[in-house]
Amino acid sequence: MTTTDLKDFGKRELKIAAEILKQYANGDYPEEFYDDEVTIMMNKNSGYVFLTNSDYQVLMLNGEKLEIWHTLPYSGDEGFKEDFEDAKKEDYHQEDWEYIQEILSN
Repeated sequence: MTTTDLKDFGKRELKIAAEILKQYANGDYPEEFYDDEVTIMMNKNSGYVFLTNSDYQVLMLNGEKLEIWHTLPYSGDEGFKEDFEDAKKEDYHQEDWEYIQEILSN
């Protein structure tokens, strides 16, 4: 379950949100992230804090850097680009594999 209501964010999540918004305001994010209807959100189950847009792209902090958080279209597996660098074609559905190849080419 996700929320945009800051009253649901704890101190930790508010600090993360502040850092995300600081980097976003400075333009320190991947150029492939669309600036359209951008909203700060938190997943209440995981505690993840992120930006999302009208295209459902997700930006999250990977360490201290804002990066796109990817969701594979077939399996729903998630991660940053680096999480897919050692992927093997035989481990994925064709649709996911094509998406991984697209992620890795950027």
